[in-house]
Amino acid sequence: MSARYEELKGLKNLGQKYAYTDREVMLYAYGIGLGADPMDENELAFVNEGTFTPRPLKVVPTFASVAAWGSGPGEMNLNRVMVVDGERDITFHQPLPVAANITADSSVLEVYDKGKDKGVVISHQTVLKNEKGEKLATLVASRFARGDGGFGGPNLTQPDPHKIPSRSPDRTIDIVTRPDQALVYRLCGDRNPLHSDPEFAKKAGFPRPILHGMCTYGITCRGVLQTYADYDASAFRQHVARFSSPVYPGETVTMDLWKDGNVISFEAKVKSRGVTVIKNGKTVLG
Repeated sequence: MSARYEELKGLKNLGQKYAYTDREVMLYAYGIGLGADPMDENELAFVNEGTFTPRPLKVVPTFASVAAWGSGPGEMNLNRVMVVDGERDITFHQPLPVAANITADSSVLEVYDKGKDKGVVISHQTVLKNEKGEKLATLVASRFARGDGGFGGPNLTQPDPHKIPSRSPDRTIDIVTRPDQALVYRLCGDRNPLHSDPEFAKKAGFPRPILHGMCTYGITCRGVLQTYADYDASAFRQHVARFSSPVYPGETVTMDLWKDGNVISFEAKVKSRGVTVIKNGKTVLG
């Protein structure tokens, strides 16, 4: 077994401490576009706590993806310019509180070496827990390091993704992103200059900064919230998406959704460029 494979597979970081308040909760919701209509009470519930008629602030389920921003199994020593998000799978064990002190336990699950010049996919898990040690959410992420393959890892096959139904979508919705959306979303934690620095983006092979993949992921959660979840954040049990192409801030994201019992399948595209940006999406409601 290669030493590099063993090094990556053995990464683990337990008991990482984080805290967040309603400020971070509202910023995340605004960062994925909620609240664009200041008169929409359904969306305001995620970005405003109410004054004359108090109401509890709601937490977008995928806020879990930034609640412990910076947590992870350890330094992977990858070529940062060539790293992109591959997939995200969050299981929600209980609704996230509006403010909390939490811990994060992170470990690498598997390493898929695709070969020289083909990159490597690293799958890792982070479990968020409250102060009582109860699980809040389990996040499984895969990152595709395009410049780091070929170190002799085992020949493993990644699990098959969720299959989208072959019938026509049950619903289709358009979600508009703002030209400055990446500049807002980065304040949730992800300061990767790929999303804010035109020069950096060009060196990475893009004509201009792209929207964070995890912002697009949050947008798909928003799409399910407004269609099949009736804006009930506590209904989410799982939210999975595979990233296939970037969104540029200002573009319109079109979501196709299929409902089969408590499982919502979805894909997302940018029609103006004829590209699919999210594949094999799945939300489990309960």
